[in-house]
Formats: sequence, C-alpha cells, structure tokens
Amino acid sequence: MTEILDIAAVARATGLTSRALRFYEARGLIAPLRTASGRRLFGPAELARLHELLALKRAGLSLAQIKTLFDGRPIDLGALLRAQVAAIDAQVQELAQARSHLEIALSRIDRGEPLDAATLCSLIRSGESMTMQEEWKAVSGRYISAQAEADFAETMPNMPADFDQAAYSAQWADLTARIEAALPLDPAGAAAGAFYDEWQALLAPFTAIATPAMMEGVTRMYDHVDEWKDERQPPFASDVWDFIRSVGAARQM
Repeated sequence: MTEILDIAAVARATGLTSRALRFYEARGLIAPLRTASGRRLFGPAELARLHELLALKRAGLSLAQIKTLFDGRPIDLGALLRAQVAAIDAQVQELAQARSHLEIALSRIDRGEPLDAATLCSLIRSGESMTMQEEWKAVSGRYISAQAEADFAETMPNMPADFDQAAYSAQWADLTARIEAALPLDPAGAAAGAFYDEWQALLAPFTAIATPAMMEGVTRMYDHVDEWKDERQPPFASDVWDFIRSVGAARQM
C-alpha cells in the first residue's frame, strides 16, 4: 500500500518547515494532493518532485530557473551553466581572500600579537561581502527569470574595462539620498523631471547592455521590494522607487 504523508509528517521527516513547503507550492514548484477539506498530502510522486526541487536548488539554480525547467520552457542551459561557473569562480576568490585574512589573523594570535584595526576590518569586510552576495542571490532568484540570469552572464562582461563599481555605487547612493530628502514631489513637476533625467543618465551603463528580460526582472524585483526588504537592505527606499516609476508614468501620458 502506498504511504501518503500529510504536510506535518513531511516537515518532520525532511527537516523542512511547513511554511517552506507551502511557499514552494505557491510558486508552482510542487503540487501536493488535496483532500476534500483542503488538507495537503504527499505521495511518492510528490515527494520525488520535492527531492528534484531541492537537488536543483542545492546545485545553485534559483527557484525561477527551476520553475522554467519544470515547466519545460526553453532555457539557454549553456549560458546558465557559464553563469554558475562564473559565480563559483567569484566565490572561490572571495573564499581565498577570506582564508588569507584568517591566516594572517591566526599568525598574529599564535605570535601573541594583538589584532590591529586593519586586520579586524579585513575580517569584517570579507564576512560581510560573502553574506551580501548570498542574500542578494536569494532575493533576486525570486524575481529574475532564468533567461534574464543567462543574459546577465552573457552581457555583464561587456561593461567598460575601466568601469569603477565603487564610484558608481557612491553616485547612486548620493542621488537616491537627495531624492528621498526632496520627497514628496509632484511627478509632473520640473524638480521631479530633473531627478528622473539624472536617474536615467546614471542607469545608462546598464541599459546599454541590458536585454528586455534583464530589465523586466530588475523592475519586478524592485516593484516587490516590500516583500524582501526585511531580508536584504535595499539600495534605496521604496518611496524613491515608487517616485521614479510615477515620474516615468507621468511622462508617458
């Protein structure tokens, strides 16, 4: 006789939470059986699908990518795998740097020397950098499609060789801070228009290489910022994003 488990039993047996199982169901990644009263049940087929989902997730695929595969839609697996290799290479470099910082710290401790401020800051920076990458990957995977991720892997290397990410991030921080301080503004007003033009000019390096899938994915992610802002600090307030969207809409009227 085939054994059927309810959601609580599956949670106990697998270590997953019932909340996680319901989340996967809501995303269309698993489809538990339902009783007449709506109770969720898992048979061998449903558990096999859950196993496939978790195996692909452990392999580094985002939930959006897994959904695409499950739905049988076309996906550029070559570009996707190249993106994963590039991500792993970046992680290897981050880990090597973190290991180097730890070894320096340990050598100082072994010699009975105190850790200086520079060493402590390096340890903090390494840890924060790796944590930040993992957090952003977890967030973006919910909104950016598999095709968009493949496009990112193909196009981002086309950024200018002299592109300064730190300086670029500082420009964004300055602009969004000025916008937030100026709000509220009439979306159709001159001040709003000036901010919008500055925003678009700063966005130009990205829009120059972005595909429609990339633009759609990033827009979707920030349209739903309230869903993930407690997990990862957004680069700007949701009010700033809503303002930019409203100015863009006003210009199209």
